[in-house]
Amino acid sequence: MAVGFIGLGNVGRHLARSVLRGGHDLVVHDLDEAAAAELVADGARWAPSIAAVCDEASTVITCLPSPQVIDAVVAGPAGVIESLAGQSGACWIDSSTNDRSETLRLAALAADRGVATLEAPVTGGVHMAARGEITVLVGGEAELVERQRGLLDSLGDPVLHIGGLGAAATIKVITNMLALTHLVAAGEALMLAKRSDLDLATAFEAIRNSSGNSFVHETESQVILNGSYNINFTMDLAVKDLGFAMAFGQESGVPLDLAGQVFQTFIRARETYGGQAWSPEVVRLLEDALSTDLRAPGFPEEIT
Repeated sequence: MAVGFIGLGNVGRHLARSVLRGGHDLVVHDLDEAAAAELVADGARWAPSIAAVCDEASTVITCLPSPQVIDAVVAGPAGVIESLAGQSGACWIDSSTNDRSETLRLAALAADRGVATLEAPVTGGVHMAARGEITVLVGGEAELVERQRGLLDSLGDPVLHIGGLGAAATIKVITNMLALTHLVAAGEALMLAKRSDLDLATAFEAIRNSSGNSFVHETESQVILNGSYNINFTMDLAVKDLGFAMAFGQESGVPLDLAGQVFQTFIRARETYGGQAWSPEVVRLLEDALSTDLRAPGFPEEIT
């Protein structure tokens, strides 16, 4: 049987290509057929519906933008669960960033129809997904993880089995919470350098080679300094993920004082620049407030 892949957005299209590059027979679907054109040209097959994907594939990977979309695609009429039900060895693998409770709810619905579930959200950025080097965070039963090891290994590197279902959703939200907090901090640091009359390119290198460095500074600070802000991750997604973090904090009794402030900053940025603005545009709030841009020559529009 082929491997099915549904959701060919900024990350999904690269994960699907990694599956294809890993030697798997791949059938793909997306609301936008044009999103599949390059994959089909390289050997994947287009399926016109979710059900058509599941006719050819007993294992289906989804990479979708929100809990609402995940629910519709997976649990809706003619969705993944209904379409895979009854197939021997049927397995749904979700590479979306979803709420832990939603992952567990959908997995229970799938189990009732004989469909096994793994969660495999990814972290590291679109550029790492394009290289096939993105980190894959896996949650689910160890035996099922090993059964799907070859497919999981094709998605990225490293592949980390975090624990049972829900564990990967939890750590993914934690990592995104940290990344978005680092992003706001990086913007403040660059602005402090700028208003102190430091050369921003030199300041970037000094921070990159210091104890204050972070993965976010090495990547997202570059597109801030370029002025494109393009990290292929939107304000809507940032607010969604920080909202998940706030809910986890409430459930576990952990006060998230700093993350809560960052959450409010991103809500303000989304309302100012729009939900489809790139997440690093959160730094524009400071740039606009101080009428000072953070630009330096020699930085790329996108990280590759």
